[in-house]
Amino acid sequence: MTSRKVKMQTVALTVLSVLLSLDCLSAHRAEQNQTQNQTQNQNQNQNQNQNQTQNQSQNQSQSDRNTHSDESEPKKKNQPHIIFILTDDQGFNDIGYHNPTIKTPTLDKLAAEGVTLENYYVQPICTPSRSQLITGRYQIHTGLQHSIIRPSQPSCLPAHMDTLPERLREAGYATHMVGKWHLGFYRKACLPTRKGFDSFFGSLTGSVDYYSYGSCDGPGLCGYDLHEDEDVAWGQEGKYSTTLFTQRARKILESHDPTDKPLFLLLSLQAVHTPLQTPKSYIYPYRDMVNVARRKFAAMVSTVDEAVRNVTYALRKHGFYRNSVIIYSTDNGAQPFTGGSNWPLRGRKGTYWEGGVRGVAFVHSPLLRRRRRVSKALVHITDWFPTLVGLAGGNTSESYGLDGFDVWPAISEGRESPRQEILHNIDPLHKPAAQTTGWDAGTRAASGNDHNKTSTKKKKIQKLKPKQKSAFRLKTTKKPRTFSHHAAKPKIKPKPKIKPLPKSKLKPKPRTKVHPQNRSLSHHSPRPKSYSSGAPPVSGMSRPRSQIQSRLKSKSRRNISQKQTLSRSRPPQPKSQTQLTSHLRNQNMSRPTSHPAVRPSESPWDASVQAAIRVGDWKLLTGDPGHGDWVPPQVLPTLPGRWWNLERAVLLFPKSSALKNVWLFNITADPCERRDLADQRPDVVQRLMARLAYYNQTAVPVYFPPDDPLADPSQHGGAWVPWVDEEEDEEGKYHGVYKKGRNNKKKRKKPRCPLCKLKSFFLKLNTGMMSNRI
Repeated sequence: MTSRKVKMQTVALTVLSVLLSLDCLSAHRAEQNQTQNQTQNQNQNQNQNQNQTQNQSQNQSQSDRNTHSDESEPKKKNQPHIIFILTDDQGFNDIGYHNPTIKTPTLDKLAAEGVTLENYYVQPICTPSRSQLITGRYQIHTGLQHSIIRPSQPSCLPAHMDTLPERLREAGYATHMVGKWHLGFYRKACLPTRKGFDSFFGSLTGSVDYYSYGSCDGPGLCGYDLHEDEDVAWGQEGKYSTTLFTQRARKILESHDPTDKPLFLLLSLQAVHTPLQTPKSYIYPYRDMVNVARRKFAAMVSTVDEAVRNVTYALRKHGFYRNSVIIYSTDNGAQPFTGGSNWPLRGRKGTYWEGGVRGVAFVHSPLLRRRRRVSKALVHITDWFPTLVGLAGGNTSESYGLDGFDVWPAISEGRESPRQEILHNIDPLHKPAAQTTGWDAGTRAASGNDHNKTSTKKKKIQKLKPKQKSAFRLKTTKKPRTFSHHAAKPKIKPKPKIKPLPKSKLKPKPRTKVHPQNRSLSHHSPRPKSYSSGAPPVSGMSRPRSQIQSRLKSKSRRNISQKQTLSRSRPPQPKSQTQLTSHLRNQNMSRPTSHPAVRPSESPWDASVQAAIRVGDWKLLTGDPGHGDWVPPQVLPTLPGRWWNLERAVLLFPKSSALKNVWLFNITADPCERRDLADQRPDVVQRLMARLAYYNQTAVPVYFPPDDPLADPSQHGGAWVPWVDEEEDEEGKYHGVYKKGRNNKKKRKKPRCPLCKLKSFFLKLNTGMMSNRI
C-alpha cells in the first residue's frame, strides 16, 4: 500500500510538472506572438505613413500640374455650351408672351426666367438675316442686298469671309448645324460643312415640304432637299421635319461629352415657314380659330414649342444645362397672308416697317447675372457674331469689317447697349425707275430746279449704255469710291468734269455734325476713288461689253473686291462717340416751330432708292419700303399670291404720280409707326440721309445672278445638289445683277380677271376648310 501511494504521488508530480511546463510554453508563445503582432503593427503603421507621404506628394504634384494647366489655359474652363434656335417667319404676335391665344408654355417660361429682348432687330427676309448671323456683317458688305438666294442661282456667302462657326471652332468648339441653310449651295465650297460646321443635317433651299422634303423653284422645277453633311439623305419621307430635326439635335447632345469639349449647336428650324403643314393633334387646341391659315400657323408654333422643350430636356439630362446659353430668335417678320401676325406693328415680311424687321428673341442661361427681366437694349442679328465669339473666349481681331457689337454685358448685366444705330439695308436694285414724288418732289418743286425731265425716263439699271450716267447719284462733295466686283485691282480712268457742289451748302448746323457709328473703325480709310463711267454707279449695274470681256478672265473677282472693301471702307472714330445719337435724342421733345425749306442740292441721298436706317430713337425709310398696312390677326386684306412673289411687295399704285418716298418715325415714342414726322423734322431727315450716304460708300456691288439651267434637279438624280465644279469660277461669270438676253421674247400678259381670281381663291379656301376639318 505504501509503495502504491508513493507511485501515485510520483505520477501526480510528473503530470503536474508536465502541465506546468505546458503552461510556461503557452505563456512564452503568447508573449512571442504578442511581440510579433506589435512588430507587425509597427511595420504596418510605418508603411501607412510612407503611403500617406507618397499620396500627399502625388496629390501635391497633381495639384501643381492642374494649377499649371489652369494657368496655361484659363479660358477653356468657362467656355459655355451655345445652343442657338432659329425659327422661320415667326412674327411679333406669334408667341405666347405677346399673344395669349398662342400656346407656347415652354418658350414663355424660358423667356420669363431669362432675358426677353424687346428691342431686337433682324432682316425682313430669310437669306439676309441668316447671312448676317453667320458673318456678322451687313448685307451691303456681302453683296446680298437684293432678295433671297433662290435654288437655281449660283450665289452664296463670299468665299473669303470668315464665319461664326469657324471662329468658334478655332476656340475649341464642336460645331453642328441642324435645319435650314438657305445661304447658297451651287458649289461644294458653299455648303455648311465648308463654312465651319463639323456636321450638317437639313435642307439647303428656302422652302421645303415638311413631309416629302420636296422643294420647288417655280412650276416644274422641283427636287428632293434633305442632306446629311455633303450627301443627299434619302429615305426620310413621311417624317415631320420639325420632329426629325429635333431628334437629330437630341442625338448630337446624347453623343457629345459636355466635359470634353464645348458645343455650338445651331438648330435652324424650318417652321413656321410655308407650306402650312402640321400633325392634326397640334391643330385641335386651336379648333376655335375661324381662319384656317391662322389655325395651322398657330399649331406649327406649338410644334416649335415642343421641340424647344425636348431640346432643353436633353440639355439637362446630359449635363449641358448649367454651363449653357440658349438663344431663341426669329429670322424675320411674319407673313399675314399665310397665317402669321405682326400686330400691332406695321408691315409684314419682306418690308422694312417694324413688322418686317423687329424680331422675337430671348436669352436663357444660368450664366446670366441679371435674370427674369425685359431688356430694351438695342440689339441686331449681326451682334451675335462678336457676342458669342467673345463669350467663347475666341478672337475677332482677324474678322475685318464686322458690323456687330459684343452685347453680352447689355444682355447679362443690364448695361447700356454699345449699338446706337442699325442699317436695315440699301437695295439699289429695288429702286423705282422714275419716282420724283413725295418729300423729295416737294422740295424740288419748291426750289424751282427742273430735274423731272431726266428722271421721268424709265430706264432699267441693268440696261445702262456705256458712258451713260446712272440715275442713282450720291449728292455729296466727297469723291465717291468704286468697289469692283470682278477685278482684283480696280481700273482708274479719267473722270469727266463734274462741277462739285459747294461745301457750305452741305454742312449741317454746327451742333448737329454727322459722325460714323460710335466705335473705332481704324481698318477703313476714306481714300477717294474714281468711277470708270464718270459717275457713281449703282451697286451691281451692268458695265460696257468691252470692260466685261476683259474682266471675265480674272478669278475670284467678287472675293478680292469685297476683301478690299471691308479693309478700307470706314473712316476713323470721331472725337465724340455719341454726339449724333445724343443730339437726336435731345431734339425729340424740342421740335422747332419751323424749318427752312430743304433744297434738293442739299440732300445727300437719292430718296427714291429703297433704304432704311435707325439712329437712336429715329428711323428713316426711303424709296419703297413695302406693304405698309397694319394687319390684325386673321384678316386677309387682299388675295394671297405664290410664296416667292410675297418676298417683295408690289407698289399699290404703280402708275400714280404722287407717291411718297420718305418716312421718319420716332420708334421709341411711336413703335407702331403711325405718326410720320418727315415733313416736320427735315433736319433729322437730312442727318439720317447723310448716314445712308456714308454707308453706301462702304457697300460692295449687288451680286444677284440669273438662274442657271444646270441646277435643274432632274439632271442630278432628282435632288438639289451643288452643280458647279470647284475649278470653275462661277462668280466671275455674271456681272452682279440679273441681266436678260436681248433675244428673249417678252411673255404675253394674260388679261386680268379679278372675278376669276376671287372664285379661285374661295374655291381653294373652301376645299382647304373641308379637307382640314376637325
